[in-house]
Amino acid sequence: MLRIIRAFWHDQRGIALILVSIMLPAIIGLSVLAIDMSRMNNLHNDLQKGADAMALAAAAELDGRADSITRADRALANLVANNYFFAGMNGAQQALQAAGVTRRYLRSIPASDDMPITAANVITDEVAGALEARFVEVTVKPVGFFTTFPVAYNTGNTTNDSMSISAISVAGFTRGVCDFTPVYICNPYEGTADTIYSVAANPVKRRRLIELRQQGGNTAQNSPGNYGFLQPPDGSSGADVIRDMIAKTKSAACYNSRGVSLRPGFLATVRDALNVRFDVYNGAMNGNKNDPDYAPGVNVRKGYQTSGKGGGSACNADLASPPDPSQFEAFPNDDCSLGGCTNDNRIGNGWWDFNTYWNTNFATTANPVTVPKPLGADGATPASNSNQPTRYSVYRYEIAQGIVGHPSNGGEVGTPACSSNSVSNPDRRIIYGAILNCQALAAAGLMGGGSSSPPLPVEAFGSFFITQTVESGPDQTIRVELVDVTGREGQGTLDKFLRDEAQLYR
Repeated sequence: MLRIIRAFWHDQRGIALILVSIMLPAIIGLSVLAIDMSRMNNLHNDLQKGADAMALAAAAELDGRADSITRADRALANLVANNYFFAGMNGAQQALQAAGVTRRYLRSIPASDDMPITAANVITDEVAGALEARFVEVTVKPVGFFTTFPVAYNTGNTTNDSMSISAISVAGFTRGVCDFTPVYICNPYEGTADTIYSVAANPVKRRRLIELRQQGGNTAQNSPGNYGFLQPPDGSSGADVIRDMIAKTKSAACYNSRGVSLRPGFLATVRDALNVRFDVYNGAMNGNKNDPDYAPGVNVRKGYQTSGKGGGSACNADLASPPDPSQFEAFPNDDCSLGGCTNDNRIGNGWWDFNTYWNTNFATTANPVTVPKPLGADGATPASNSNQPTRYSVYRYEIAQGIVGHPSNGGEVGTPACSSNSVSNPDRRIIYGAILNCQALAAAGLMGGGSSSPPLPVEAFGSFFITQTVESGPDQTIRVELVDVTGREGQGTLDKFLRDEAQLYR
């Protein structure tokens, strides 16, 4: 009997079944817990991806314009539709918006992700603060998650089979340009019935001549149509540095629409810097006439007298004096005597004397060109004073048709003759600049005189065709036509300069 008991005591057969029976509740519990943790992780991923997508969609609208928050809210509501799973026991698909999505617009975020966002970062007045909105924080309200494993995961739950999961995402948008001249222009259409975008989209309005004037850093600098200078990205802000960046065939400067810093002060040499585009080398530019970095454009016709009484060589010619539009004619100004000009005639009415310009330079009495006239504003019939094109389109037409070298009645040609260089880029006579809503920025206390702190948001980046050489008057007036602006309303000619990026920060 004792032998039987001893044998039974030492018999280990079937012990695994006993151990499994003992451990089975723990095995089942851990398996259920693993399933719950997997579902919880998948739900959080769904919510986080949705929050990220919505934050990016909203951030892409934060371009520093007055309606940026309105457009961002519209993007949040309509642009992104995400669904999430794993919230309930049945894993049914649910719409993210149904979970509840809130947002806050921020003017800044803390330097470190470990630092919380505070009230100082948040924009409370979303109308006045739209110009400063740089980031958006999107929060998906906590979603109820029902667990299979009956253990409370946090102390705040009132039941032992549920918890809440949420997601937060912070995104911002940056639009920048590279190879731009360090120039800013106070939006000439700020406060008018037109916007800079509607003008850029309409060739009839684009042909309005705009007079850009330099005011030297006083409060008048903030008036529509005035221009000034930007701080170069490398911090070098000397007058010679700015002058050379404007004069060179390619500027290495990059600027961010989020904020540009102004370089205060008057720059008297801007005339010399801009006029190299017209094959005119005066002042400090005289020594650069054979430097390819300061080459003129391919078409430099400017109404200069180069022969006869009062004329000079290619390098020291000047406007015909007295003016003789039948012999020498640059692109004419708008005729404001007909009415329709605004802002003390700073913005023209778009009526310019195409017939005189064409007849003087191409339909000459001695040697008329054989190519037809360019198309007018209607895009279908030849240009005339009743169907005027933009000056820029005529300029490009001359290049495309190979008639740049045709002499005017007075003998002027558009081919560079002073410099031994020229550039093949037809847009050498374009000036690129940041367009600021100077009046609104000044009213918000962000712009005073010619300097700014903090950096100022940019309404758009624009390109302007310089129609005539820059005069030597006290305002260094630049006469231009608007060509294009960045943004959805633009024509896309500036896309090659753009660097757009909406990115997640938290």
